[in-house]
Amino acid sequence: MSVPRGSQVQKRLSSFMRKGLLEVPSPTEKDWPKDDEDDYVFVDLGQEPDSLPQPYRMINKMVDLLFDRCWEVIQERHALKEVELSQTQPTTYLPLVESKLNKMPNCMAISQDYVFIGGAKGFSIYNLYSAKRIYIWEKLKVDVTSIWATDLGNEILIAPVDEMGIARLFYFYKDGLFLIKAINEVDDASKQTTCIKMEISQGGDFAAFLLQGAGDIWLDVYKLPKESWLKEVEHPQPAVNPKKKVRQPQVVGNIPVSHGYDMNVCFRVDIKLSLPVHVMKIKPPKPVTGTTFKSPLEVFAKVEDYYGLGSGQNHFIKDSQWEQQAAIFHALYKKYLDGEWEEEPLSHNFFLYSLHRTLKDKVDPEAVWPCAAPIAVSQLSCTCAYLVLACEDGVLTLWDLAEGFPFGVVTLPKGCSCQSVHFLKYFLVHEGQNMYPESPLKSHMKCVVLCTDSSLHLVTAEGTQGPAISVLAERWVPLDGAICAVAPVHALPGMLLIFYKNGSIQLMDVAKPQIICAFALPRTYHLAVAWKPLFVMSVQHPCFLLRGDHPDEIESDDSKDIQNSVFYFNLEAYPLLQNMSRNHTIPDTDITGNTAFAQVLPLEKRCESFLQKRSTAKGARRLSSFLLHILYVSVSPPVTGLGPSSRA
Repeated sequence: MSVPRGSQVQKRLSSFMRKGLLEVPSPTEKDWPKDDEDDYVFVDLGQEPDSLPQPYRMINKMVDLLFDRCWEVIQERHALKEVELSQTQPTTYLPLVESKLNKMPNCMAISQDYVFIGGAKGFSIYNLYSAKRIYIWEKLKVDVTSIWATDLGNEILIAPVDEMGIARLFYFYKDGLFLIKAINEVDDASKQTTCIKMEISQGGDFAAFLLQGAGDIWLDVYKLPKESWLKEVEHPQPAVNPKKKVRQPQVVGNIPVSHGYDMNVCFRVDIKLSLPVHVMKIKPPKPVTGTTFKSPLEVFAKVEDYYGLGSGQNHFIKDSQWEQQAAIFHALYKKYLDGEWEEEPLSHNFFLYSLHRTLKDKVDPEAVWPCAAPIAVSQLSCTCAYLVLACEDGVLTLWDLAEGFPFGVVTLPKGCSCQSVHFLKYFLVHEGQNMYPESPLKSHMKCVVLCTDSSLHLVTAEGTQGPAISVLAERWVPLDGAICAVAPVHALPGMLLIFYKNGSIQLMDVAKPQIICAFALPRTYHLAVAWKPLFVMSVQHPCFLLRGDHPDEIESDDSKDIQNSVFYFNLEAYPLLQNMSRNHTIPDTDITGNTAFAQVLPLEKRCESFLQKRSTAKGARRLSSFLLHILYVSVSPPVTGLGPSSRA
């Protein structure tokens, strides 16, 4: 096949290409550059790669992009590895006690000196120090998935929830275990409700259960008659039918376990405790829709005396007005809306209800706090004095409930969204050491915020001063090194226990902030689900429990042969933390004497200290003046011819 001559010339001419950029020659020939063979390079166009056809060209681009991103990740991990190697590794401590279990624990709780472990068909009670099992209650057909334990003084209230979503209340007093009530258990399975979440107030005065069933969801609140329970167990009066003899078994189900000095616990069915009193049932607020009132007078008649913001249910806005307003908003801001426009949730309100009421009273909130965005997390401090509302837009609102005013508003860094909020017991830094004030301080709070991107932040608020936020840990790019859970150590001021997705555990001092030490399981054990560790931190004691799994036992198919372990870490026993756990309280006298700490005291204590200093200063001046006068009289010589009364 013949080829046109012009194409051959063009191919031959294009085979020699000049190096560098081409320039416009000057008008005079003498300024033209001389041609040199080195200025040209031979390019064989026949050896150039041909353009790939589709879809192979797109596949080639995707493969190149994948290689580029993988190389970026490799470089980031290599840089982080070098940073880790350059840093000083913290001291790692192993657990002190290992408690082997014949069944896998699903949940744990600590109260006083006891550990409550929920598992298959029930829960067990262990001694916190000896790690010995005291009693096991197994009367269920399903497993216990979550458990709570609340200190009532000399007694403990236990609340396990099983896989069916049934919540039960147990009363643990001395050597007796009493079943109070199954909150949502019914005979008809079709009417069974599920307990999604529950909370018990500090001190055990109230309990709230979030229930779901038949396409509805609501909150049941109960008042717990703990004073009656104590009287009923100390002075039992069993109701016996005189026509029928009833045997009163002391132990039902399993036999109590005794290990030396550990006590024998019995499950008591001969004493019936008073049932919790149902206080109120709270349903989610109805969406705000068009009005059903015919005149404004009906609206005013519906609105009761109220000195705050309402829920917005009673209004005189029609559906057509809502639609018109939505259409205007959509037309004005259409270019700013991403994709298809969706209407926002109709309510971002936070409702507050009073618990000092009866079931006959109308269930209305005492206060309504509106927020600019949907509330993602709400957390109340253990003393019920402070509240944090975290919205989905990263805005945190801090409230002082005891004094009745807001601390202020802080914003998380861009792109951060709150995952959980954890309150710290307020502490001061005295001579380089974190210490708790001897007397509790008013309007002073500190909390730790864990974000969804695994970053960690410290939020501090003091009185009328605006709240401040600082970064404790930046976002970790490799997912295996990200923070998955945190827990404040209330027994050690300013200490925070941090769990990472790679299975490591560290203790951080949030005041500095820096890592103090690390904790690890024995080499033969690891966390089965590293990003969701099963642990429990004691509020009263400086210790925590952690479940560890053996790799061989996890892969075993025979559940009877599996030996699970719970490890006990006592922070007081480790050298770096011994001094910290013993001396962690600063007297009020040291606070008042230090000008840097004087502002943290309540106003009445500051006034009292000021008056004491004034009175002490006046007394000191009077005493010094009197002593100087006596000294002057004693050393002055008598004047001749004058009596003693004439002396100066």
